[in-house]
Amino acid sequence: MKVSESQQQNTTFRIALYQPEIPANTGNIGRLCVGANAELHIIQPMRFLLTDKDLKRAGLDYWDKLSIHFHDKIEDLIDSFRENNIYFCTTKSDNVYHRRQFTKGDVFIFGPESRGIPEDILKKYWDNTINIPMSENIRSLNLANSVAIVLYEGLRQISEKKTVNINYEKP
Repeated sequence: MKVSESQQQNTTFRIALYQPEIPANTGNIGRLCVGANAELHIIQPMRFLLTDKDLKRAGLDYWDKLSIHFHDKIEDLIDSFRENNIYFCTTKSDNVYHRRQFTKGDVFIFGPESRGIPEDILKKYWDNTINIPMSENIRSLNLANSVAIVLYEGLRQISEKKTVNINYEKP
């Protein structure tokens, strides 16, 4: 997808989905990214096509505004953003997301819906893992909901620092 230079300069965060499985979740996350001036990064393989009707339905007509990038391996993504903070979002971490200080340009990586980020990756980057607190009654939250929680906490933090300009005017 093509995005303007001003959109790229105003990027708040980068949301990375590692091998996403459910098109509707990815569509919702794409819409969230557009609303938050965030980039969406997909680490292959995906279990669906970008033409999937559920993906398009969830993302509505915002796909032309989405800054979306594809990576063959997670290492490719990490190498691309070595100068940024990279966070691995997982239910296995004890590091609660809102206790971290997020900065513009940070990368948040989320694992696939059925299994999360692989253990070997989490072990390698354990100090950069974060979680969302939840009751013991469930294993995990919905992926799109988790992205929304973390992304908008990041926006709250950088908005307080006056480093984000999101136009809230209606068209």
